[in-house]
Amino acid sequence: MAKTRPNPELDLLDDMGRLYADPVGWARYAFEWGTGELAGFPGLDTWQEQVLRDIALDIELRGFDGGKAVAPIQCATASGHGIGKSALVSIIILFILSTRPQARGVVTANTAVQLRTKTWAELAKWKRRCITGHWFEINISTQSLSIYHKRDPEGWRCDGQTSREENSEAFAGLHAASSTPFFIFDEASAIPEAIFEVAQGGLTDGEPWFLQFGNPTRNNGFFYDSIWGKRRHRWVGRSIDSRSCRTPNKTLITRWIEDYGIDSDFVKVRVLGKPPSQAALQFIGAEVVRAAMARPPEIQRHQPLIVSVDVARFGDDRSVIYTRQGRDAKSWAPQVFRGVDTMQLAGKVSDYVHTLGGAAVVGAVFIDGDGVGGGVVDRCRQLKVPNVFEVHNAAKASNPRYANKRAESYGNLRDWLAGASLYRAERTQGEDYDLEAELVAVEYGFTGDNRILLEPKEDLKSRLGFSPDLADALALSFAEPIGPLVAPHPGAGVQHVHDYDPFS
Repeated sequence: MAKTRPNPELDLLDDMGRLYADPVGWARYAFEWGTGELAGFPGLDTWQEQVLRDIALDIELRGFDGGKAVAPIQCATASGHGIGKSALVSIIILFILSTRPQARGVVTANTAVQLRTKTWAELAKWKRRCITGHWFEINISTQSLSIYHKRDPEGWRCDGQTSREENSEAFAGLHAASSTPFFIFDEASAIPEAIFEVAQGGLTDGEPWFLQFGNPTRNNGFFYDSIWGKRRHRWVGRSIDSRSCRTPNKTLITRWIEDYGIDSDFVKVRVLGKPPSQAALQFIGAEVVRAAMARPPEIQRHQPLIVSVDVARFGDDRSVIYTRQGRDAKSWAPQVFRGVDTMQLAGKVSDYVHTLGGAAVVGAVFIDGDGVGGGVVDRCRQLKVPNVFEVHNAAKASNPRYANKRAESYGNLRDWLAGASLYRAERTQGEDYDLEAELVAVEYGFTGDNRILLEPKEDLKSRLGFSPDLADALALSFAEPIGPLVAPHPGAGVQHVHDYDPFS
């Protein structure tokens, strides 16, 4: 605690400046550990201290001078239940506000109830315990969740905001050029991709912080990618096992492990702080996709080549031509195009099919005929592209298990993946993770008559942050069964055997 002097507030201000880059030292200074409300708590838990030490290292490496903007501090922490996550979030908020005048922050969770009853209720407790707590006012109501400095309520504050997409404007324009703009995402697995995308626009000035916490309930998405996926090289990511922490109910954890098994998704998410093998609503599991990407192709020359075309509908979408032969979708790189119109795309499909061998080896060219795709279908037929079949995703499925053709195509794709090989581009080509992310992000439900129905493409695009064009193109190749090529004798040519009538 600060020594008693003629003006203790000035001494306290000096101490806050001294501890600017030392969040562990600040936490030890700011709270009376082991006494009063903190009786039985000698200090930070080991994992909490490690998170703060990593943040301290990033503060020192960036060396923010109060003027020139620095790279954001980015930490993502996945954990099991009951480890003291909300306490650490509260300590971080109070550290930033106490040591950085005019800091501005937003803390978010997926529901207002969680923010009010957990995050902000915990923050109120730690404010009351904090040596600088008297500097701040805190609001906890159904109308307002905020904490702000009494001398600058508008410019030195942190607000609670739900992460519904319609609230995305609350995450834009959070600037503090001479201080620290910060975002803290609680239960980050449930936060829409669009929110993360907007929030990144607030990391352009000052000393920005971008922190994520939560149980890893999904094995895809921004939070997952920050720790285990394509963004992990830009984040300080960690996974915390509840069994290693001070506060969890160890008896309950032991019971969970006995009931569900250490390798169950239930225990992975709620105890080990690891992502599930397959999320509850996930249609295609991540492990089967990764296995297919690692599996060498099985050459099946007796099978026809199947070409499928997903047609872009909006400016940021991609048109994709996909090729597979039997269980081999690895030997041909997807053809990806941006900014081409329907006539240009039809020309590219025609050229590509003929480079493969045309009607001699191509058993079907499935083209998404919805919306502008109908023009591509018509033009491809004018160009004599062989075996063109128009697919409508909302059409009736052949298999009564599925609500429509789109769900059936993805269902056939899922069944096919078990022994298949998938293409994965080199990292420098920019498409290395897209297909995996798109496939494992697809979620599903059931209709009133218990048929499988996939989530709307628009919802999937919103969660991903981009359109699932590669996955849709691959799924189109399973719209209808196309039989094997039959060669009566060498040199006699080939015959396509299938019973799909595109005009039926």
